[in-house]
Amino acid sequence: MMRKILGPGSTAVVFGEALVDDFGAEQVIGGAPFNVARNLAAFMAPQLMLTRIGDDRNGGLVRAEFEHFAMSTVGLQVDPMEETGRVVVERGPTGHRFSILPNQAYDYIEPAAALNAISASDVGIVYFGTLAQRAERSRSALFAVLENIGAAGAMRYLDLNLRGNQVDERCVFHSLQAADIVKVNEEELQALFAWYFQIKPTDPALTADEVRASCRALLQMFSLDALIVTLGHRGSVYFSRDDEEPIVHRDNPAPPFVIDTVGAGDAFSAIFLLGQMRGWPLDITLARANEFAGAICAIPGAMPKDMGFYDKWMTRWR
Repeated sequence: MMRKILGPGSTAVVFGEALVDDFGAEQVIGGAPFNVARNLAAFMAPQLMLTRIGDDRNGGLVRAEFEHFAMSTVGLQVDPMEETGRVVVERGPTGHRFSILPNQAYDYIEPAAALNAISASDVGIVYFGTLAQRAERSRSALFAVLENIGAAGAMRYLDLNLRGNQVDERCVFHSLQAADIVKVNEEELQALFAWYFQIKPTDPALTADEVRASCRALLQMFSLDALIVTLGHRGSVYFSRDDEEPIVHRDNPAPPFVIDTVGAGDAFSAIFLLGQMRGWPLDITLARANEFAGAICAIPGAMPKDMGFYDKWMTRWR
């Protein structure tokens, strides 16, 4: 199917979890999809997040973030019974321990309401992951949206974002089948190799040519347009079904210091989607996505608290 030509008026639909990282004394709004939507909104790109929160204090915190970033609330559902998504974060001597709680509001995104929310938008791209697919209702809502926008030729972007034991291989398989472009990190790529090629982490290391051949096999297996592998401070690699040689970006300077890497992958995805929406050449889009992800590593948390953080990027990329 021909993909629609994206223009400045097309909307990026972001589907998935909005939640609170609960540190006990502090609550921080998060969730990979929410981070992507917030970054897009900060760059004043048309975005519409489809999520569900509870009618509770944490839900109020999420609403406040929607207001702060001037995000559309058309796709924001409120559950009268289930709580707003929450991840309990415990600090320890060896780092943080995360407990993703079950039966949260984002597990119950209503399909009909989701479809109604996107009905008036010119959807050019839909972003989705896997965590919000752990429950049947939200999974049904996602695939109803994907079918709807797929028929219109919109791009479907999967950020795999594997989270512990929250999803299984079957969920990943169907997600890959539904996607046009897939973004993974190195650990997630290794999981795909283990599932589909029986290449285990304990096996001898693959050569560079073997890794490239395996990535191209994934493209063919799932009829993908592209596979993006992020490599942390080493950049990223973009495999396209139309080109034999991948695009490798390793020429971007690393940040002068790294506070943490939380949100870097979400930042990369947001800028990649922004580049698609604004018609940037692919190599420029990848370079900017790498650079912005690196800048996020130099601040605490997944998102800058000061909106002025975005000013220099807007000026540079205008």
